[in-house]
Amino acid sequence: MSLWGSTFVATKVLLIHGLTPGGIFMLRFGMAYAGLALVCLSRRGRSRWFCHSLRDEAGMVLAGLTGGSFYFLTENTALQLTMASHVSLIVCLAPLLTALVALALPHGERGSRRLWVGSLIAFAGVALVSLGESGGERGASPLLGSALALAAALSWAVYQHAVRPLAHRYGSLMLTRKVFGYGVLTILPVVAAEGAWPGPQLTQPIVWGNLLFLGLIASLVCYAVWNVVVARLGSIVSANYIYLNPLVTCIVSYIILGERFTPLMAAGAAAILAGLYVVMKPQRKLNKA
Repeated sequence: MSLWGSTFVATKVLLIHGLTPGGIFMLRFGMAYAGLALVCLSRRGRSRWFCHSLRDEAGMVLAGLTGGSFYFLTENTALQLTMASHVSLIVCLAPLLTALVALALPHGERGSRRLWVGSLIAFAGVALVSLGESGGERGASPLLGSALALAAALSWAVYQHAVRPLAHRYGSLMLTRKVFGYGVLTILPVVAAEGAWPGPQLTQPIVWGNLLFLGLIASLVCYAVWNVVVARLGSIVSANYIYLNPLVTCIVSYIILGERFTPLMAAGAAAILAGLYVVMKPQRKLNKA
């Protein structure tokens, strides 16, 4: 979580040094995909490159969009418009939105009172965070940044449901590689439209240093480590650690970027975390089990 919470700041640094939202994602996931492809090639025929059916392959494309290109495009663009700590707090709503998306599925569970109360508290927190940001960069748009950060969180919620059946059929290694691969393929038109292919910036140590951190450490290594964490602690316990992300981002962005954290933003952060706690708190029976 310390590494993943720092990725918002690393991305912000790259944006400040002239890289585009699409270009950052393409380089980050491109490196991660190359590393996973080498792992699969070393397995000597034990790794599949395509799914059993076109339907599953289409599901992989959807996963690459929602968990890759669209998610990071909206998140990285939000980082251009508002503070890194601000974006991290709003993206932290992804688990709550995952529960809300489940309500729209054909066999989804009905929304409990706890879900709706927690949702109202958390979204009120988002409003406070948006209103509490003062200063910021010249030309920044906190409200649009908030909307894009919410779009990123919603995209991740859709991704969570899209990958569930695929993970059981193909395993985490193939799933992660396909998500990285289709993420890179679907971002190429955006990078072409941006018209600013990364070039001269890559000669700067601060640029390629942050890119290596995002691509090899935060993507390739952290995904592998997180799989071990979930296997050892279980999905319910490990999910609680995700809420440390905004705290890490706020601390690192204050130290490196000098971002301010106003009292109104602090109140919004507390409301977001309180709403998430109301929704995600395990029931007493689960605790006993």
